Amino acid sequence: MDMANKSAVTEFVLLGLSNSWELQIFFFIVFSLFYVATIVGNSLIVITVLADPHLHGPMYFLLTNLSVIDMALASFATPKMITDHLTNHNTISFDGCISQIFFLHLFTGTEITLLMAMSFDRYVAICKPLHYASIISPQVCVALVVASWIVGILHSMSQVVFALTLPFCGPNQIDSFFCDLPVVFQLACVETYVLGLFMISTSGIIALSCFVLLLNSYVIVLVTIKHHSPRGSSKALSTCTAHFIVVFMFFGPCIFIYMWPQNSFVIEKILSVFYTIFTPILNPIIYTLRNQEVKTAMKKLKSKLLNSRREAPSHSFPF
Repeated sequence: MDMANKSAVTEFVLLGLSNSWELQIFFFIVFSLFYVATIVGNSLIVITVLADPHLHGPMYFLLTNLSVIDMALASFATPKMITDHLTNHNTISFDGCISQIFFLHLFTGTEITLLMAMSFDRYVAICKPLHYASIISPQVCVALVVASWIVGILHSMSQVVFALTLPFCGPNQIDSFFCDLPVVFQLACVETYVLGLFMISTSGIIALSCFVLLLNSYVIVLVTIKHHSPRGSSKALSTCTAHFIVVFMFFGPCIFIYMWPQNSFVIEKILSVFYTIFTPILNPIIYTLRNQEVKTAMKKLKSKLLNSRREAPSHSFPF
């Protein structure tokens, strides 16, 4: 903290994704649409699950929490980037930069742990169906979600404490659209080799290990289904492949960025877009909106809302 207090830098300049005005307009339109779709899609999932008693099971409880995290992950930096394109105000205070680092690692750390919990839920449901109700109880589901947030908080706090110990004496230009350690620590007035090793050990290796565990769980599930139900293996393969695509798009950029912190800034910016903007909208599409039970519940909710409007009494006002 003493070293942070000695920093001469009080704000950072976010260079964004491009200096071209035409590209900035394009990014503004595209990212605005993606952000609105992410919030609307995930909100619809949360409302649908809460409104339909048939979806009050462990899997949908975890999916609802995933939607909440996705909305948070999409909101920690994207709205500022969108408004920056309009106002041309591309600076962020030192405290704001640290806050972005905190929330980024909070939501990504929580989502990584929650994806592990969801993988465990599917593993028990398919490989140990007779013991599913006793293993995945409501108390266990709540414990898994709470544990996910605790892991996310502990991980983000370690990153923030690390960032606060860095002295910044200039330059203050961050070649990205939000603050993250791989780009911020390269502006510190200290040797960055040890800092790179810290990021590899705390973020890169953790993300890689979780990704390998998730891959193994999907393989076990597919082998189990193929062994017990050859007819259902095709559908299971399609579902697991779709799930794995989302997992790969989320973990792949994180692993690449944090395992090799000296990457090109252009590559880092492209990869950052994937797990902060694209993945939060893919999760509801892949995990939930392709689910027949969810689609049926949404149709019921829509019909219920339409019928309530039709049955609402009309009021006449005398003049």
